[in-house]
Amino acid sequence: MKKLVKLITSATLALTILLTTGIAMATELPNGSAGALADDSYTLEEMLTYAIQDEYAAQAEYSGIIETFGAIKPYKNIVTAEAKHINALIPLFGTSNLAVPANDAKAQVVIPDSLKQSYEIGIDAEIKNIEMYNRFLEENLPTEVRRVFESLRNASQSHLAAFERAANR
Repeated sequence: MKKLVKLITSATLALTILLTTGIAMATELPNGSAGALADDSYTLEEMLTYAIQDEYAAQAEYSGIIETFGAIKPYKNIVTAEAKHINALIPLFGTSNLAVPANDAKAQVVIPDSLKQSYEIGIDAEIKNIEMYNRFLEENLPTEVRRVFESLRNASQSHLAAFERAANR
């Protein structure tokens, strides 16, 4: 009987650990463009959420770089654009009756050691952002959402070019 109780207790403990780990891992899924590019189908809510998370992340990263290295180009221009991108997305949540996700991106920012490294990170981020919007634009979207996604993708193409110019100086 004692062996059976130990076996049941051990099995219950193991199952609890596995289920708890699964829940913790579920909350650590990638967000922003990383989440979007890891996903293969999207709801409107997911697309809007990934998009605003990515714009939050870019704004937080570029703001942190400005705080560390000063208000230099292209960051001083692009960080302002990121605020406009966020402001373009927020109304889409309202018209879709969705809650706007909290902006916790600042807690995730890791500042690179050099400006040169920051440009490379910016290039990579903008490439992923463009790819995310390209995938979204393949979906059946409401007209206003499509217009905003196209505009944000086009802006990211400009940001990419600015980071490439900065990296090549």
